[in-house]
Amino acid sequence: MSQPLVISVDAMGGDHGPPVTAPAVARAATSMGPHVRFLLHGDEARLKAELARLPALAVRCEVRHADRVIAMDEKPAQALRRGKGTSMWSAVEAVKTGEATAAVSAGNTGALMAISKLILRMSADLDRPPLVVGWPSVRGVTTFLDVGANVDCDAERLVEFAILGEAYHRAAHGVARPTIGLLNVGSEEMKGHGEVREAHRILREGRLDMNYHGFVEGDDLTRGVVDVIVTDGFTGNVALKTAEGAARFIKDELRAALTSGVMASAGAFLAQSALRRLSERLNPPPAAPLLGLNGIVVKCHGGASERDFALALRVAADLAQSDFAAEIERNMGKLPAAMAESHPAPGDGASS
Repeated sequence: MSQPLVISVDAMGGDHGPPVTAPAVARAATSMGPHVRFLLHGDEARLKAELARLPALAVRCEVRHADRVIAMDEKPAQALRRGKGTSMWSAVEAVKTGEATAAVSAGNTGALMAISKLILRMSADLDRPPLVVGWPSVRGVTTFLDVGANVDCDAERLVEFAILGEAYHRAAHGVARPTIGLLNVGSEEMKGHGEVREAHRILREGRLDMNYHGFVEGDDLTRGVVDVIVTDGFTGNVALKTAEGAARFIKDELRAALTSGVMASAGAFLAQSALRRLSERLNPPPAAPLLGLNGIVVKCHGGASERDFALALRVAADLAQSDFAAEIERNMGKLPAAMAESHPAPGDGASS
């Protein structure tokens, strides 16, 4: 019999709250074994009203009342000061106390990051946990990080992200030796700013036992050239938002073209299954785990649909049942030696 797995849910977070999160939990539960249970944090009256419409889910849930909700536009510092007692704080705290194995929220990203770091602490000397997404590519999925948590990153931080991304991809997608690439403005050695070139040197020479490919460019994100692509949070967030905008544009243009006349509509009707699959592939990644914490926290985007939130819950469950945390710990343990090897001490005969 499978060990019990409890997922802690910030049921009030995001743009929609319980009308989306509760049905999403029910949807996810149908694809998970009976050993998976849920802690729903939020307004007890509203959540119980939703669960009354979902009797099959109600027996697998426990509701934890939370008086307050962190607003989507609230500053992280303010969220930390007034966070205790909110649905987000309560959801993350359940992981800290061991009542849950993972937490999921569609709430304020900055607040979730700050609260998760305060409550769970970092498993390594990171400033903030990087956000990672699964980017659709011709080979399936490319792991891409950071997509917004750490705007300024030095070379060591980029190397840490490579280690975290490798461990995540192995755990989430079952690839024994994921290939790693550093996002740059060109693939040539002399391209890019100093920090990305230094990170490239460390990954190439630091004996981290990683399958490092080298520099990749923006168009490699969808080509599946490597399994994991690493960049700073500023660049990653711009790339992610650009891709989301391009996907919406393509879907809108397709919709307009396929409803422009009787023949076009007939063709769209005949191809509706293929078009539905295309639309799903163009949807933005619904789940972005926060890596490097002493616990699993998954961020779902604020406007998440029922399907999106259910997928985020599935990601959390998969990570909780994987060797992900141990992979992170083992890989981060390699970094000090790699950094020492790539920066020889003065007087050891190495050239400066």
